[in-house]
Amino acid sequence: MSLTAAPSAGAAPASPPAPSARALTPVGGGTGIVFRLKPTPEEPTSYYVCTLTAVGRDAAGNLVGLTNAHCFIDEQGNKLVGEQVYRDTSPAGTAAAPADLKASRPDLETGSIGTVTYVSTPNNLLNSGPKGLDYAVIKLDESRVAPTSTVGSVTINSIGAPPANGTRMCKQGHRTGLTCGIKLGTNGIWFTHLIWTDGGDSGSPVVNGQTLVGNAWGAQHSSPILSIIDEMNANGGVGAGFHLAT
Repeated sequence: MSLTAAPSAGAAPASPPAPSARALTPVGGGTGIVFRLKPTPEEPTSYYVCTLTAVGRDAAGNLVGLTNAHCFIDEQGNKLVGEQVYRDTSPAGTAAAPADLKASRPDLETGSIGTVTYVSTPNNLLNSGPKGLDYAVIKLDESRVAPTSTVGSVTINSIGAPPANGTRMCKQGHRTGLTCGIKLGTNGIWFTHLIWTDGGDSGSPVVNGQTLVGNAWGAQHSSPILSIIDEMNANGGVGAGFHLAT
């Protein structure tokens, strides 16, 4: 999660067309998102950016996006349920040329793509707080977005467990694009690897081939997607019964 400053726009843009009058915007695992836009989405001077882990449907048929919990926890520890999320219009970066955080802007033509409905316990790896799987659930607006299985260099067509130690895996993040590295092992409820991430990559899908195995949250750690799904199922509500949408 990265807080960035942006210059104010000269004038507010024209109102976006009604959802029924435009094509749906594709979103999937690896799509960049921007949120906590202050003072307004139209003229932000500060905002945060992360990456979607996956897009799927829950048992009730809702279109759901997943990302990291710590993206939606403020400096006072408040969980920002109800936060509006936008697609980041800035070009995705690479490890050699990370996306410019100052270039991040909300897709105002599409408008808000969804609303945060749940924020889990964050990882708390570097402090004494309770250890969590670090995921957030976003109920997506189907009048504005449609799921895609491919973002950048990653296609997600199944969900599974992390592979054996030593297996090469990759992530697709908005900040540094496609980066890969071997799985090292486990650390408590998480798995560890040598996949590079940077600010703005939080929530990136970690894949073994085309199988989603986890969400990356930094420090070469990820949470297993099957553990996240089990916890969502136990919690009930939006996200329970999650499966890929495409």
